[in-house]
Amino acid sequence: MTLTRYTNTRVGSRFDAKIARMRAGSDTTSDFILADAKDADMAGGLSALGTNRATGLPCTLSEFDAAITEIVKQDVVDILLASVSTLGRLDKTGIFANSPIRRAVRLNDTSDLWRIRGADYGRQPSIPFRTARLDLLPEPFGLYSMTFSGDAREDAESLSRYRDFRAEAQAAGVAHFLEVFNPVHPLLDQDDHGAFLNDMVSRTLAGMHESERPVFLKLAFNGARVLEAFCRYDRTLIVGIMGGGSGTTRDCLELLHQAQQSGARAALFGRKILDAEHPPSMVAMMRAVVERRLTPVEGVKIYHEEILARGLSPLRPIEADLQVTEPTLQLA
Repeated sequence: MTLTRYTNTRVGSRFDAKIARMRAGSDTTSDFILADAKDADMAGGLSALGTNRATGLPCTLSEFDAAITEIVKQDVVDILLASVSTLGRLDKTGIFANSPIRRAVRLNDTSDLWRIRGADYGRQPSIPFRTARLDLLPEPFGLYSMTFSGDAREDAESLSRYRDFRAEAQAAGVAHFLEVFNPVHPLLDQDDHGAFLNDMVSRTLAGMHESERPVFLKLAFNGARVLEAFCRYDRTLIVGIMGGGSGTTRDCLELLHQAQQSGARAALFGRKILDAEHPPSMVAMMRAVVERRLTPVEGVKIYHEEILARGLSPLRPIEADLQVTEPTLQLA
């Protein structure tokens, strides 16, 4: 299969052009925004950069940067999300100099995202926190993350921090997109996560002036019906979904398919790309599915043909890789 490569007369304009068409209501399936989330170092440090399949050892920063460079050179994703330090290193190589891929920085790192060995931060209530300084960003565009809990004091604090961030970002000329995770707090039943998230995100946006709103949203996927309800609520919003864990190849492509059918117009995947046998081939299948050139099942089959042709061993047999294993996807 020939990998899609996008070109543009103005470097950096592809993402902006897609957003403009979405706001004008003239977007097509080709305008679906794909982002590679290479910001895992802000969550788990050295243990989050992936594994070298040849050695079985955690990837080094050099290997991590090489994987990002491969994705940038492929030129299929629209956004490359990374930490301040990662973008700083890559900028020195000149890899983005003639690339239409939009760089984005992780602007904050709430405590529930910390995936540190020996600790259980991910099971504790989320504490708002930001490492990055807005005056030292390599790019004036990035992701701000929130995780609500259902506890009034905790959620009020998260909202207050977000309000303060928006004021600081506007003053610094920094645009952002907003990521909202499902609660990690035991106060809420898991079956209520979708409705809770829809209500809290829409409530948050209701108090914001148009000039300070996020460019788009990145939400946890809680099933097609839940996502469709949110997308239908305000069609001026550009709604995207996050990828979650690695899962099967079918999980990855099925998530894109169901989300797009429900009204999503963007997807930001991290582990689903990083942990793939051959990340560029996975990204190519993702693009083919959102452009409706392939079904998820067809994408899995062609992906296996691609990795076998490259002499790579699949992580699982194709029969297993064709299975939908994520519960929210099985609801459809």
